[in-house]
Amino acid sequence: MKKLILIRHAKSAWDDPSLSDHDRPLAERGLEDAPKMAKRLNKRGIQADLMISSSALRAKDTAKFVAKELGYPKDKIILESSLFHASPHSILKHLRTQDDRHNTILIFGHNPGFTDLVTYLGGETDNLPTSGQYGFKLKSEHWADLKPETVEVWFYDYPKKKN
Repeated sequence: MKKLILIRHAKSAWDDPSLSDHDRPLAERGLEDAPKMAKRLNKRGIQADLMISSSALRAKDTAKFVAKELGYPKDKIILESSLFHASPHSILKHLRTQDDRHNTILIFGHNPGFTDLVTYLGGETDNLPTSGQYGFKLKSEHWADLKPETVEVWFYDYPKKKN
């Protein structure tokens, strides 16, 4: 069974107006939430076969916290510029082309695309918060089959949720 976890980047800083949106770093809250949420993934026994991240600094840094906690090599995180503010359709298109030898994929990105994709796949949230994680199980052995009819919600977690 394939497993997909969508992870929205941790809270980013807005205090340097000279930075482009792509280059904004994590805020202090993001630096606290990212490792905390990574630990929750570890507690679930998640073992990533593939980690894909938007090339934006805040997404990339969130992915690095998760990689460290899960023992995934940071240099194996695939940075994908097309995931920066991608539409749900673009994210799905990217996921459907992944090699079937990968059973658990973690993908790091942005809203509104991630919230819209969660909703499209049958998850329930008005807004995937920063550091939020939405897990789905695919009832197929092929990433090409990823669509609402072939997935079920696995879990939903976010920093303020009481576990």
